[in-house]
Amino acid sequence: MRIELLKQFSIFMPNRPGALASMTRLFANQGVNLIGIASEISNDSGLVRVAVPEGTDVSGILTQAGFASVETNLLSIELTDKPGELSRITKALADNHVNITTIYGTSLGGDQTRILIAAENTPKAKSVLESLDESTSS
Repeated sequence: MRIELLKQFSIFMPNRPGALASMTRLFANQGVNLIGIASEISNDSGLVRVAVPEGTDVSGILTQAGFASVETNLLSIELTDKPGELSRITKALADNHVNITTIYGTSLGGDQTRILIAAENTPKAKSVLESLDESTSS
């Protein structure tokens, strides 16, 4: 299991053609690689979450372009893509009273998958997952 700290920006935007293209162009123009992206739409507005490398600050760029956003910490967990892995991770966090606020992910191809998790207590979540990984590899 590989655990990495990322930044997540939750970006509020209108639900209309071209809005996502405009926002993603800002990242491309600044040379920022998007590690993950997810969206939620409700009528005429949307919320897009993007994951970027730790230390990447795009809040000023978003604000200058007229996008309101909220920055949070995010964990990237790369693990073997097999049944039960997500259950194992979420159970370990629940057993340690860590509340997951956002989760999304995808297969990386082959037998690897990446899960992105925002938690109310990121340092504790990271510690729990590192301990889980150590106990699994022992």
